[in-house]
Amino acid sequence: MSGAFRTPLGGLVDRARTVNFKFDGKAFKGLAGDTLASALLAHGVHLMGRSFKYHRPRGVMAAGAEEPNALVAVSRGGGRVTPNLRATQVELYEGLEAISQNRYPSLKFDVGAVNDLVPGVFGAGFYYKTFMQPRGAWARLYEPVIRRAAGLGEAAKEADPDHYAQIYAHCEVLVVGSGAAGLAAALAAASNGGRVILCDEQPVMGGGLRVETGALVDGKPAGQWADDALAALAARSNVTLLPRTQAFGYYAQNFVALAQQLTNHLASPDPGMPREKLWKVRAKQVVLATGAIERPLVFPDNDRPGVMLASAARSFLNLHGVRTGAKAVVFTADDSGHAAAIDLAKAGVIIVAIADMRPEAKGPGVAASLAAGLPVLPHSVVTGVSGTLRVTGAGIGTMKDGKVVPTLTAQCDLVLMAGGWTPAVHLFSQSRGKLRFDDARQIFVPGVAAQALVSAGSCNGTFGLAACLAEGFLAGGDKRAPAVSGEIVPCGGYHGAVPHDHNPAKVKAFVDFQNDVTAKDIKLAVQEGFHSIEHVKRYTTTGMATDQGKTSNMNALAIAAGALGKAIPEVGLTTFRAPYTPVTFGLFAGHSRGDLFDPARMTPVHLWAQAQGAVFEDVGLWKRARYFPQPGENMFRAVNRECAAVRASGGLFDASTLGKIEVVGPDAAEFMERLYTNPWKKLEPGRARYGLMLNEAGFVIDDGVVARLAPDRFHVTTTTGGAARVLNHMEDYLQTEFPDLKVWLTSTTEQWAVIAIQGPNARKVLAPLVDGIDLAAAAMPHMSAREGRICGVPTRLFRVSFTGELGFEVNVPAGFGREIWQKIRDESQKHNMCVYGTEAMHVLRAEKGFIIVGQETDGTVTPDDLDMGWAIGRLKADFVGKRGLAMPDLLKDDRKQLVGLLTADPARVLEEGAQITAEAAPPRGTSALGHVTSAYWSPALGRSIALALVAGGRARMGQTLQVPMPGGAIAVEVAGPVFYDVKGERLDG
Repeated sequence: MSGAFRTPLGGLVDRARTVNFKFDGKAFKGLAGDTLASALLAHGVHLMGRSFKYHRPRGVMAAGAEEPNALVAVSRGGGRVTPNLRATQVELYEGLEAISQNRYPSLKFDVGAVNDLVPGVFGAGFYYKTFMQPRGAWARLYEPVIRRAAGLGEAAKEADPDHYAQIYAHCEVLVVGSGAAGLAAALAAASNGGRVILCDEQPVMGGGLRVETGALVDGKPAGQWADDALAALAARSNVTLLPRTQAFGYYAQNFVALAQQLTNHLASPDPGMPREKLWKVRAKQVVLATGAIERPLVFPDNDRPGVMLASAARSFLNLHGVRTGAKAVVFTADDSGHAAAIDLAKAGVIIVAIADMRPEAKGPGVAASLAAGLPVLPHSVVTGVSGTLRVTGAGIGTMKDGKVVPTLTAQCDLVLMAGGWTPAVHLFSQSRGKLRFDDARQIFVPGVAAQALVSAGSCNGTFGLAACLAEGFLAGGDKRAPAVSGEIVPCGGYHGAVPHDHNPAKVKAFVDFQNDVTAKDIKLAVQEGFHSIEHVKRYTTTGMATDQGKTSNMNALAIAAGALGKAIPEVGLTTFRAPYTPVTFGLFAGHSRGDLFDPARMTPVHLWAQAQGAVFEDVGLWKRARYFPQPGENMFRAVNRECAAVRASGGLFDASTLGKIEVVGPDAAEFMERLYTNPWKKLEPGRARYGLMLNEAGFVIDDGVVARLAPDRFHVTTTTGGAARVLNHMEDYLQTEFPDLKVWLTSTTEQWAVIAIQGPNARKVLAPLVDGIDLAAAAMPHMSAREGRICGVPTRLFRVSFTGELGFEVNVPAGFGREIWQKIRDESQKHNMCVYGTEAMHVLRAEKGFIIVGQETDGTVTPDDLDMGWAIGRLKADFVGKRGLAMPDLLKDDRKQLVGLLTADPARVLEEGAQITAEAAPPRGTSALGHVTSAYWSPALGRSIALALVAGGRARMGQTLQVPMPGGAIAVEVAGPVFYDVKGERLDG
């Protein structure tokens, strides 16, 4: 059987298909179409969890995403353990295993419930008051214990075996919510021919239309009208229907993030299917039809299992065919409580009493209840409940002169709360729209929108099926108004703060159920000086649980406002943050997991280098060959051999990782003038120049060789790690500061394979391979660029050097990179040239005093600090960073400047990053003069060398400074940064 509380007929469940599942190890049967919550309720199981702080027994309170109590962990095997899922949203499937949380040793007997016996200790702000003494005990004593006790659920211990998909989508109209207003808006928008996406978190679309079993729309039952509307939408090619899809975030420019559940409801999903899909939707128009959330009422012990929202009981009945109890007391502040009572009574639930808070028993709801023979008690409240693991009774009192007079003790197993309705304005608020407070109904409703969006239906404060349908059609561009009959219209809006201070010392009246925040806590926060609701929120933690206060925020606001003697808008409103409900980390990661989390970028020559035994290092995302050891060589010997070979004859280096940007357009030269310190307008096509890029403050952020290929075209190189940053920098200025310039920027880093040939024999290697380019020194001098062919392949050939030797860089389309590399390598072996890696490259460039941005710079270095004042165009009217360079602090003589260091012991290689001081044992508190930026053994010099940034460095030439180290200070002599071929005579080979 699927449960003793299952109705014989009704609901959307498939009564012909039973589903086996387990809860806390006990076997149950449900029906296809059940949620975990509805299936357990069908068996009379209300106790599903324990509260966070007091470990009080808790049951289902709501029926959807707003559920604060029934949080469970679901295990599907193979590492698939997901904690903190709402039982109301977990769809039942064969073999599902769910586990209750936050209890020990069992759900029925939890030793943590002892916290409930000492409420004075765990009241609002107890952390701040209880754990301050003895001094220093927090970190060593209290924090470890509290952290072990804290938390809801337990994270999975194994890696998530599932995969997740992501997709970008565009539409004219995105409709969020498929209730009456949402379906109407989608129908109207679709008829206009534009692309429409309709999403809803529920597996079956239709929203409240499925619950209003007695209502007729255009003569059809509301559910049938919903089915017909969905069929019409599904038949249209311009409509995408997304059930099981939560709109969890609303961002700038109508960008809405949707989380679609694809396989969570399946017992044996196709392993090739993603578990979830993230939709990144950009919509021309958004229609929010997110509905409203019924408010609980605040009264003593309102958290016991069996106390739930009236709308939840009505939903479980009409959607799943489940009676949530046998005898019910309904506590209502509006007509919707009566609608629930009438439906439950028709299903055989005994309605013991309807306590209606309103002073006069009037309205369509009251009339309908009386007509059905249900007992209505006007101006009455529930004063408390009896029972622990399940409600066994409720006290009812009459309100007289602001006080509650007990009048009835009712035996029941179900207490339903109907405190009015709170529009679900979360997404509207996320969109940066301004909310407006409706004082008459005590609700916040959408006010001025900040983006192209329309709110429709109850999320807009419009209650009643007819009004929601009409407003939905209007939001979609249609003035239709379907005829509606048979509905009991909810009034919406009473704040639900019920007088309960007649017994304040012994009872708890909960506002935030998940975080165990009581009305007393909120009043205490106000009493202790917290007057802003944001401060009250943080002091009490109300609204900070995983449900983000969906059922608690308005009650907390009302109670705080009452304690302050202010109107609710004066107290303020908490911030609605994305995601609307918790979203799995896997959804955000998508395919960015494992090797794809930090994808390795490989050059066209990578596999060749790997086959040669290269040792690689990570440079940004690139895999770069660090050195090429021969048998018996360690890194030191391999690098020494490579450096010596380059100086003696030559070497090949894979420079494909250099950032490359094409700057093209009639204003390309002007753009370069503004972005770089150097002058560019007079640079002739076919020539290259070293470029230095600054930020607004005047500090160096990148450098590289720039070749002018044509009057309107520059080939810009950047540092390997700076390519994306430089392109962003260029795009930022082009779009915001220089929109008048006609320039196009294109990243070509992956397009070109770059092979550097460095050394005295470089020209001899290239000569037999190149066509259409004169390599003679006079025809192609240093810092020049030519276009031609190499081995029949188009090439851009630059004569540049990062070693101080005669050098060329061959740029060929990446697809030809491996082939051309091999042919150059074959030719180079005739001249005893080697292949060298990044470590040898660093040594060779350091011998020449060439900097690397990010190593010789730290974000506070200027061109002058690097002795590169020559790279600044003195006659230029302006460039990025020019004004920054004029700041007095950047002109001081004692700034840290680039110098070379020579150790007194030639064999001692310094450590990069080591501090530099004037004395071997400087007094405590003495500031360092600078630090070592690069340090290597130089095979060419037969000794160690280092580059450093030292305060007033150029004035310290020849001085002896100290590098303090654990084993004792190391004496160093300040020298020029160029150690090898100071005059640069080797550049011409």
